[in-house]
Amino acid sequence: MNKNSVVAKKQFGQNFLKDQSVLHKIIEAMPKNDNRLVEIGPGLGDLTKFLVDVKSVEAFEVDTDLCKLLQSIFKEEIATKKLHINCGDVLEAWKSSLVDEPYDLVANLPYYIATNIILKALADPMCKNILVMVQLEVAEKFCAEAGDKVFGSLGIITQSVGEAHIVVKVPPTAFDPQPKVDSAVFLIQKHCDRSDEDFEGLLRVAFKQPRKTLMKNLSSVYDKKLLQEIFEELQLSLTVRPHQLGTKDYHQLYNKIK
Repeated sequence: MNKNSVVAKKQFGQNFLKDQSVLHKIIEAMPKNDNRLVEIGPGLGDLTKFLVDVKSVEAFEVDTDLCKLLQSIFKEEIATKKLHINCGDVLEAWKSSLVDEPYDLVANLPYYIATNIILKALADPMCKNILVMVQLEVAEKFCAEAGDKVFGSLGIITQSVGEAHIVVKVPPTAFDPQPKVDSAVFLIQKHCDRSDEDFEGLLRVAFKQPRKTLMKNLSSVYDKKLLQEIFEELQLSLTVRPHQLGTKDYHQLYNKIK
């Protein structure tokens, strides 16, 4: 089996990144530090070959055919411990810890599990930075600011733990096969970890029906009289929409309700 004979598998959401300029932009955007590197879904190793030049990489690949291919392509790097390939489902591996030292996640993530993986990385105390390629729409949600139409729970969770920005937008032509949507590379630099599931529960309720007022959404679960008192105390309009409040407002609201 060689690289040219590989056919992308739909069940693993495989789109292999081919554009060298995008690969270089990912490497340039990597935070400069001594953290270990974790790559999820290395695919044909197009990004991996640049990563192993920078530092040692812990890679996770679910496709057994690609695992064998990667083991043959990177025989030397594996022998010199510049690369370690874990063959299997990364979410299974994550039930304990992915790696037991500080690491940065750098990857072109399969779209179907990208959001789940980013949220896991935000919660993992060992993960310090997240530099990933995902669907543009998903990147925009993680990087959104208060007032943006797409601002929601993902933007608030991200802002609660660090800062995020889009590094580069990537057209479908950068991949083989070409996806039907635009992609983007974005970076989250963490200052702390996701910690409070109850806070995220409040966010789910708040953004359940984004077009309705925040009061209407929250009062489907929380006591309306209590909410009215809290809104008044925090000087929030009763007609405010969920995306119009900032991260700090949501934390204040949550602390008062709690």
